[in-house]
Amino acid sequence: MQQDVEQLVERVALKLGRGLSLEDLDGVLLAYSSNQSHADRVRVNFLLSKRVPVDVSAWQLSHGIATAVRPVVVPANDELGMLGRVCVPLLVRGFRVGYLWVQQDIEEQSATAILAELPSVRDELDLLAGLLLDSNTAESEFRRRREQEFLAACNGESNAVSAVGGWKEVQGKGPWQVVTVLDAEGWSGVGDPLAATLIHRAAALQATIGVDAALFSAGTETHAVLLFRESVGRADHAQVLVHYQLELAKRGGRSVERIILGISEPFRALRQLSTAYRQSRLAAQAAAVDPPLGDLVDSRSAGIYQLFDRLQSPGGWDDSGSTYLGILEENDRNGELLPVLELLYDSGGAVQDVAAQLHLHRSSVYNRLGRIRQLLGVDPLSGAVRLELHAALKARRWGARPRI
Repeated sequence: MQQDVEQLVERVALKLGRGLSLEDLDGVLLAYSSNQSHADRVRVNFLLSKRVPVDVSAWQLSHGIATAVRPVVVPANDELGMLGRVCVPLLVRGFRVGYLWVQQDIEEQSATAILAELPSVRDELDLLAGLLLDSNTAESEFRRRREQEFLAACNGESNAVSAVGGWKEVQGKGPWQVVTVLDAEGWSGVGDPLAATLIHRAAALQATIGVDAALFSAGTETHAVLLFRESVGRADHAQVLVHYQLELAKRGGRSVERIILGISEPFRALRQLSTAYRQSRLAAQAAAVDPPLGDLVDSRSAGIYQLFDRLQSPGGWDDSGSTYLGILEENDRNGELLPVLELLYDSGGAVQDVAAQLHLHRSSVYNRLGRIRQLLGVDPLSGAVRLELHAALKARRWGARPRI
């Protein structure tokens, strides 16, 4: 593949009669032509170091190459030792894969001649973009198949779940968490859905490089899905968020204002993967419509939105959406905690009334509230938590209604 790219760059250089260099989106040299009547200092250093220097990159980016869809003229910069050149963005279906640079000759005063010559090599440029796309790690056939299998597992397909369980990236790495990465403003996508999927796939892959806690990633038309090893802190998640935002902007050629990571509850059995995916997706959706939830959102923080999601379940009513209620149900084996909590909510927080109705001493009510607070790790009387739990308790009652 690399040989094909190099040969194609040489062919274009011969047709144009000019020196060319090809770089990826990070400014790394991929290929260059051998013929060049005069190479400026920037070109010589680039060919030696294989990477665009920071000052040169800043000059190039200042002329809008990161968002351009047509050739961009970048003027000379004597201070950098740089002749004028033309940047040709290479795109496939809106997916940015690299830049081809055409340097002006030393005696040329403008890039007019280069711009006039570029249409004659349009076919070669399209082919070159296609080769770069095929060589992209996120676009290898093996990677595509794995991502499809992972997404199928996230959607509950049992064969896919079994297959993912056998991956070396996953085996023995539990407990896990699923993370949904959502562009809060651009999730609906515009234009080509295949291009949108490619952008999310590549952004997710690049954003997780070097993050040991991120075990696998996949992209869809509207968001990316990551499999994380469970962690108490959120430093790795925050790192992925920042890098994903940068990668999405770079590959999509547009500004990205806000990225959200929805994080599922930890799980130890891969058969729970689809449930975790739903939790993470819901957390991201809730944060998109309720910004005060933040950008790194644990599923339990989605509050009452968990219940709203369950109300819309295709299978009918399901009152199991609240994480906090689930924790209390699991630990309230003697039925001592939930009745106190529900009566307290119903009575507007009057401990004396609750104690009287349950024939308890007030200290017993306070003790049970203390146990609830310890189990949840939050105050059950605080606004959002109270709203969620009170609604969940009533939803549980509604779920047992007569079907008439």
